[in-house]
Amino acid sequence: MSASILTVDDSASIRLTTRVALSNAGYTITEAVDGMDGIEKLNAGQFDLIVTDLNMPKMDGLTMIRELRKMPAHMGVPVIFLTTESDNDLKQQAKAAGATGWLTKPFDPESLVKIVRKVLGK
Repeated sequence: MSASILTVDDSASIRLTTRVALSNAGYTITEAVDGMDGIEKLNAGQFDLIVTDLNMPKMDGLTMIRELRKMPAHMGVPVIFLTTESDNDLKQQAKAAGATGWLTKPFDPESLVKIVRKVLGK
């Protein structure tokens, strides 16, 4: 059975690139357009991993992680940030909120797949 991944990004082109890279690697992808949508999708299903942007309308990635870490069903789900931000302070905040990894945009789809495989141990 393939791992189920939730991708959260307000950019349609990033969602497409992410979906193509990860589905070609054999993962099942569900997409959300912002943190609020991400939380709704999390409430509706179980995911093995979340790949999220940081800066989004309605709810940003950090807020979404903090919310999801309060949900018993999703406390242990690994989260990878996929963002244009590379600020160390933001990385520390993300880590403190429960982020597992960080990949800076623009990104190489192969790098994303490698990180996902490493995080999932598959």
